[in-house]
Amino acid sequence: MAGVKEYKCPSCGGVLEFDSTLQKMKCPYCGTEVEVEALEAYDAHLNDETPDDMTWDNVQGSSWGEEETAGLRTYICESCGGEIMTDESTAASSCPFCGNPVVMMNQFSGQLKPDYVIPFKLDKEAAKEAYRKHLKGKILLPKSFHDENHIDEIKGVYVPFWLFGAHADASFRYNGTKKAVWDDGDYIYTRTSYYSIFRKGELRFEHVPVDGSTKMADDLMESIEPFDFSEAVDFRTAYLSGYFADRYDISKDDSINRANARIRQSISDTFRSTVNGYQTLEEQDGNVRLTDRSASYALYPVWLLNITWHDKNFTFAMNAQTGRLVGDLPTDNKKMILFMVGLSLIFMAIIFLFFYLRA
Repeated sequence: MAGVKEYKCPSCGGVLEFDSTLQKMKCPYCGTEVEVEALEAYDAHLNDETPDDMTWDNVQGSSWGEEETAGLRTYICESCGGEIMTDESTAASSCPFCGNPVVMMNQFSGQLKPDYVIPFKLDKEAAKEAYRKHLKGKILLPKSFHDENHIDEIKGVYVPFWLFGAHADASFRYNGTKKAVWDDGDYIYTRTSYYSIFRKGELRFEHVPVDGSTKMADDLMESIEPFDFSEAVDFRTAYLSGYFADRYDISKDDSINRANARIRQSISDTFRSTVNGYQTLEEQDGNVRLTDRSASYALYPVWLLNITWHDKNFTFAMNAQTGRLVGDLPTDNKKMILFMVGLSLIFMAIIFLFFYLRA
């Protein structure tokens, strides 16, 4: 009938009907029963929802001074396109991103100057030791990965990160179920109760990192997190001495989507952790509104090692502040075959010995 508001079932989305016998709203499709008062509260919540607002203010970054850029040089790798900068006293012979020779050196010309830097806390020897421990016990690893010449190629690189901060006002809705099972000796009964759960709150985010380099895999950089921003200092070119710094090639604006995704996921996980006692729980919808938004640009310290094996590049990265090291390792197929043959021979010898002793 025209003018009559339709209420959707929170479980299946079907149109609810009023059941005069139950004095409740009931879904003719899935059988879900909803109290009228609960439905009105649910409807009021939906009417109060507003779209996401996750836009960001412009970065108010600083520019390089002539006295700073005069002592900087940039190296460019013709293989991967990587561009690194360092002070004029630090020479680069190979690219820290792909391991190929760097073939060009230019006078530095600035992009946005970093606001902050976390200085290297762990030296190269600590990085080499962490790498050795990472390889320890890997008997199927190709020999070249144990080569000390490779280990000596570990390079210290400042990786560019955009840091986002905001105040978040969010609300999320979940569908949950509780099940009760009993029997009367003849039949087993199962009753499933459906619930709509709301969570609303405010959170503050500071320095949410998004790496600003296409040469650094996002999952690799996220795997060596977290970095402790409390040890960050205002950027000075002196911190580059003896190290390299990657120049960002992903802008702040192009990093916003990843920042928003990390913030939204963090809120969802936080809210979800407060919902307990349900056999199943499914997020239905949510909205996030950000205020007091800001972004800054920082350099974070990373030890990098790249090894090419069978035309595939393997990158190892270590957080030079905390020592966390990650990197995928390949398996040498020849060693694998020999290992399997060896196991087979041992197994056959055990079987032979077993039957020989029984004879």
